Amino acid sequence: MSRAASLRRVGLVILVANLGLFAVKAVVWRTTGSLAVGSEAANSLSDSAYSAVVLAGLYLTTQPADDDHPHGHERIEPFVSLVVAGGIFLAGGAVAYNAITTLLSGSITVSRGPAAAVVLAVGALAKFGLYRYVLRVANREQSPALRATALDNRNDILAGGAALAGVLGAQAGLPLLDPVAALVVSVAIGYTGVEVVRDNLTYLVGGAPSDELRAEILRRTLDHPDVAGAHDVVAHYVGPEVDVSLHIEIEGATTVREAHDIETAVVQSVRAIPEVDDVFVHVDPKELDEWKHDSEVDRLAAFEEEQ
Repeated sequence: MSRAASLRRVGLVILVANLGLFAVKAVVWRTTGSLAVGSEAANSLSDSAYSAVVLAGLYLTTQPADDDHPHGHERIEPFVSLVVAGGIFLAGGAVAYNAITTLLSGSITVSRGPAAAVVLAVGALAKFGLYRYVLRVANREQSPALRATALDNRNDILAGGAALAGVLGAQAGLPLLDPVAALVVSVAIGYTGVEVVRDNLTYLVGGAPSDELRAEILRRTLDHPDVAGAHDVVAHYVGPEVDVSLHIEIEGATTVREAHDIETAVVQSVRAIPEVDDVFVHVDPKELDEWKHDSEVDRLAAFEEEQ
């Protein structure tokens, strides 16, 4: 299956699952009056809203390259993730407001019967399944939008557990635990938003990838038998993909055609890394006295050896 089809399918699965969870939780909330279930219903409604945004965003990001976007549309994905973060913050704020209002009023409705506990337990299990599924596809396809969604699902598991504890505690004679659990849910929701923003700012501001990736770039470069060294190795995010530029050092007696073949081989080897998009290689012959020591290259080489 192509990357475009894979991302779109995941987006559709997430939307349908969140709509289903919202419907079930909303019915149980109206039936039981549990604030914890109500907060989880609000969370699922928020999830459904941003899932629709994610689905639309994934459709845009998987469009083929054109004259206006010669490198494709993948760079839209971090912006989609920030929209997700905005929805997450709104949901967290709404849940916190309702919980605090209830605590201040002193009027706490205690749900009776197993419905509230059952729907929260089922919801947590469903979110665990979604988390594993979405994270697997996000890592395989290098999708920041799906990774943001996976993070939200992961925290929903914890939030659902807190809500379940609140419902059970309230039924056991401690009604205060229900709005307190809702507050815990709101904190978990807000933390997810912070994680999403933090992760995607790296893509938007052109941050450097991990040392592991940069060391892999250097290793592949130096693996070529005719490359004597490398310097000025620069890797940075352009959207969710990495652009690389570097200088390779070769013997000056190398012919133009041989130098071209070396450069091409290095470019192809580095570009084979899934996260990498474009690679720009500058060739420095020894006789031009452009070979130089690069402490960052030494550090990355030492890092690679330690792995």
